[in-house]
Amino acid sequence: MKIRLASKITYDSIVDGLGIRMVIWMQGCIHNCYLCHNPFTHDLDGGFEEDIDNIVDEVNKYSFKSGVTISGGDPFCQKEALLELTRKLKENGINIWVYTGYTFDQLTSLLDKQILSNIDVLVDGPFINDLKRDYLRFKGSSNQRIIDVPKSLEKNQIIELNI
Repeated sequence: MKIRLASKITYDSIVDGLGIRMVIWMQGCIHNCYLCHNPFTHDLDGGFEEDIDNIVDEVNKYSFKSGVTISGGDPFCQKEALLELTRKLKENGINIWVYTGYTFDQLTSLLDKQILSNIDVLVDGPFINDLKRDYLRFKGSSNQRIIDVPKSLEKNQIIELNI
């Protein structure tokens, strides 16, 4: 299966989740957040296609990483590809963070729930420039939440991480 990427993988990010992380930048976003820091990722037809198995192979080559962060764009704009990617990464024991402009509460379809079951942490909500704060870790604005997805699914309520 193919996935549309916005750019090459980042191999050593320390700002896109806990630890040293690889970041996969997915193409496509419909939120159009004012002053988004990745506006080049919005075009649903932009970027380039890559085979998901190639990405998984690349991730598995690097043992130093703390996990993989999937960002963009909005990864949930490519739900089938996101499901396949997260499933294969999770099968390999990879810690997965996903950034999305949707809220956890908006991700209610069966496909969304299948994707969420593969994710460790979801940073949810649109970027709101008026709520931007320099001191925030791993999110751009104070409305966004850093959610422990397995605990949230288990308890059927949103459990935020205090990071």
